[in-house]
Amino acid sequence: MVGLATAWHLQERGYDVKVVDRKGVAAGSSWGNAGWLAPAKTIPLAESGLWGQAPSLLLDPDAALSMPFKVDVRLWSFLAQFMAHASDSAWDKTMEKLTPIDKVALDAFDELELGGVDATSHKGPFVIGFKSEPDSRGFFKEIAGAIRYGQEVEINRVEDPQSMVPILSDEIQAVYRLEGQRFIEPGPYVEAIAKAVTDRGGEVVTGKTVESVEGGAKAAVVYADGTREEADKVVVASGAWLSDLVRDHGVKVPVQAGRGYSFSVATPEPIKHSVYLPQQRIACTPYQGRFRIAGTMEFRDPDDPLIPRRIESIVNNSRVAFRDVDLDDRQDEWVGSRPVTPDGLSLIGETKSKNVFVAGGHGMWGVVLGPATGKYLAELIDTGVTNDVIKPMDPLRKNLTAANPFKK
Repeated sequence: MVGLATAWHLQERGYDVKVVDRKGVAAGSSWGNAGWLAPAKTIPLAESGLWGQAPSLLLDPDAALSMPFKVDVRLWSFLAQFMAHASDSAWDKTMEKLTPIDKVALDAFDELELGGVDATSHKGPFVIGFKSEPDSRGFFKEIAGAIRYGQEVEINRVEDPQSMVPILSDEIQAVYRLEGQRFIEPGPYVEAIAKAVTDRGGEVVTGKTVESVEGGAKAAVVYADGTREEADKVVVASGAWLSDLVRDHGVKVPVQAGRGYSFSVATPEPIKHSVYLPQQRIACTPYQGRFRIAGTMEFRDPDDPLIPRRIESIVNNSRVAFRDVDLDDRQDEWVGSRPVTPDGLSLIGETKSKNVFVAGGHGMWGVVLGPATGKYLAELIDTGVTNDVIKPMDPLRKNLTAANPFKK
């Protein structure tokens, strides 16, 4: 989503573009996610409640956030930095910096669709469910934070939840409508952007791996087969693999794969709304006539294979929340690697190497923030001016020190 949106916006400014992807369009985390366009929930991942959950990260196989129990210096260093941001004050600072791009995110989708991208973003509302009223306090605290920093968020209690989502079980007693959000079918949407890029004369090359990037008066990419290709500008938008390509260009903020899982199930009748179950950390959305159920945040290597136990954890949590759904008849089982930074802010802008730019590190929010990222990065590349919307995402910002990492 991020790379193709950047290419599309560069074409809007008259650039010839070539997109290189080692697997294929939407082959990574842009394919199997929930497709949420939810600025009200585009918030920092690290929050103070994680401290109470820390033991379960290693011991509970059904925990929404998990990591392998192994010796991995790079992973543990990242986690130390990530947890250093798990405080209310750090959350507020990050939310303040995220809000400007959150507020323009949906307009950026309108711009793509009005500009010829043959895809549709679907309006909400989202359905938010809890077992009981007290269980909703953490969610409403997050919503209050989004409002505090300038978002307009409307949320209302639903008296008859099954009228909106018939498969909700009776265990889900406190249900709300979150207005003003949208969703997409992410894979087809990204493919539509790719088609729009090629229809306007751009190239999309798949199955080719970039090993390194060079800056200078002429930038260049070096491929795995040893060949080298020059360009006026290079944008690195390689998701969870970002650090390997830009670390030598002054981008020291680490990007860690935060892997998410999903699958789809049939429902007795089509579900019309996206569903979020914060306690279970399950995000669901209508998907090509089925119901996609997504969840978990798993800190592992991005190239690790799918772990069936993580799918099972989503299934276990779903059995409580849904009825009349055959959770054993799953299709499209998937794992994708979201690119997570310790401070919860993306990396958008020029590196220390001339003509080498970076667009990534969006965590769970690469889909919703992708078009806006592409728009404002293209503006920077074309004019040399960094819009206020992306200034907080400076890729050359200092990395967080891991000294005393577990001091709150």
